[in-house]
Amino acid sequence: MSAKKRHGSGENHERWLVSYADFITLLFAFFVVLFASTQSDKTKAKQVSAAVDRALRDGALSPKVAAILGNDSKSKADNSGTPFRQHPPTPDIKAVPDLAASMQVLANDLQQEIKDQKVKLKLEQRGLIVGLEEAAFFSSGDDAIKPTSYPILEKLARVLGKLSNPLRLEGHTDSIPINTMRFHNNWELSAARSIAMLRLLNERFGIDAGRMAVVGYADTAGSEPDTTPEGRARNRRVDIVIVSQYGMQAEPARLSLDGTKKN
Repeated sequence: MSAKKRHGSGENHERWLVSYADFITLLFAFFVVLFASTQSDKTKAKQVSAAVDRALRDGALSPKVAAILGNDSKSKADNSGTPFRQHPPTPDIKAVPDLAASMQVLANDLQQEIKDQKVKLKLEQRGLIVGLEEAAFFSSGDDAIKPTSYPILEKLARVLGKLSNPLRLEGHTDSIPINTMRFHNNWELSAARSIAMLRLLNERFGIDAGRMAVVGYADTAGSEPDTTPEGRARNRRVDIVIVSQYGMQAEPARLSLDGTKKN
């Protein structure tokens, strides 16, 4: 009887290398997280994290690693099981479509004020920000709103009255300390200006006070470097934020008159 020739099963005995490579990748990511958590220099830690993220995304991630790193829904594979190269997600340029039209209306109504740098408009994911420069609305070190600014606020109030979005009134100052009989520091001044704006919008222009919230940031959230007179002047402002649908997710639930919560 002739000897039967054995045929190989064709099984790939090196598949363990794939799992091993996945393990090494995850171990590397773990040590990067540990390194970043021990860094007092947050900027450096962010740079390291971003560099690792780019390296992982530009390489070919296996589905298992991608799932653990939170990219399972974005990873795709061809028929052979080899994942395609990962790419950073495309930013959503329509993040605040509910306020794009309102921004256009305000840009038209406040065209001259924007040109004169009394008002600035900016659309962010959290909402439409209407920046009111201090020089046009307040005297230095005071929270009283200048009557000469009422026509500007009336134009703004017409748009606000047509919307149902919550409003955040955010007061900002520069970093020069203030200590007067009325305001002991910039925190008090920034909060007082926000409150003064709330009262005016409510009492003179009929904006529902229940829609509004006030915040005082002092000099902690400047829009410009605070190292020049021009930069400090632009930092002294009150921002009226028309909160977007996205921004509403971070707002606390409000109570209706019967005590039930509403969005």
